[in-house]
Amino acid sequence: MQIKLSSLGKRFNYEWIFRNLSYEFVSGKAYAVLGHNGSGKSTLLSLISGYQLPSEGTVSYFMGNSEVPVDQLYRHLALAAPYQDLLEELTLEEMVLFHTRFKPLRGITPQQLPDLLQLQPARHKLVRDFSSGMRQRLKLGLALYSDTPLLLLDEPTTNLDQAGVNWYLEHLDRNRQGRLVLIGSNVPHEYSFCDEQLPIHQFHYKAPERKRS
Repeated sequence: MQIKLSSLGKRFNYEWIFRNLSYEFVSGKAYAVLGHNGSGKSTLLSLISGYQLPSEGTVSYFMGNSEVPVDQLYRHLALAAPYQDLLEELTLEEMVLFHTRFKPLRGITPQQLPDLLQLQPARHKLVRDFSSGMRQRLKLGLALYSDTPLLLLDEPTTNLDQAGVNWYLEHLDRNRQGRLVLIGSNVPHEYSFCDEQLPIHQFHYKAPERKRS
């Protein structure tokens, strides 16, 4: 997969988050979108995922020589983010089976995923009864093991202890080959392995100063 950002900008009301962002992402590489909290990392990933629309500019997607319409992008991406919801009335096993109705898994069966998540004892537990760390591991596992060419991870180790961080790094390494990976972060251990870094603050918009009469 290839993604091209052309003169991209996003604003909320009259406040520009960023403007004039042109960049190209290519398959087989991992990219870190860097910046402090509130800098626009999550906004950029939301635009790339098609969840939000840009205020100006374009986001274009390509598979080989064919352009992918944004309304078909969901077929090709997997996402894990703090603002992402899970179906709390389902058990872990049911949640995995529901997810795989829309996205197949990479090289494993749905029955194997709880073991890989190290959540096998919670296989029949309702998601609403999960701790925050268990929820985050489930989000990450569903994204990492989805068979998609595009993987978007926003603040991936939120609510994880050190064992969870180690799990994230191990399983991301298993599943990043041949994919386009974008990670929104300001925590070095989440993105230290990335091939390229995109500091979002470089594209923050500054209004021109008014000349004094």
